[in-house]
Amino acid sequence: MLRDRFTSDMKEAMKAGDKPRLATVRLIQAALKDRDIEARGAGKGPLSDDEILQLLQKMVKQRQESARMYADGGRPELADQENGEIAVIAAYMPKQMDDAEAKAAIAAVIADTGAAGIKDMGKVMGELKARFAGQMDFGKASPLVKHLLGG
Repeated sequence: MLRDRFTSDMKEAMKAGDKPRLATVRLIQAALKDRDIEARGAGKGPLSDDEILQLLQKMVKQRQESARMYADGGRPELADQENGEIAVIAAYMPKQMDDAEAKAAIAAVIADTGAAGIKDMGKVMGELKARFAGQMDFGKASPLVKHLLGG
């Protein structure tokens, strides 16, 4: 479903002459194609929508890091370009959970999995990734899980 949306959005951006959006959608498609080739080499099929969401989340993180470095380096025009790409990529992702929603979701997963201690952290993180791919920042979730599990 996401793949079709990328293609149709690319066509719309071409027709509208929206060069920044077109370039970003092309970047997404190129990254997706690279991952598909990598998966094919490993004997797997094309990426699922959840895996595509994880790829998009990774792309957003990379651009946030780049934008911060550009801003710190006195290159606001490049930081603005990265932030523009983030906006386009984020439009394909589901709404991100805020801290309160993430904490509630983590508590629910801990209860559902019966996790009792820090040794169950991997099981909880795996379930979170399965349920909330693209909706939760797992870099922020990991310390919350550790805290809630008593670590």
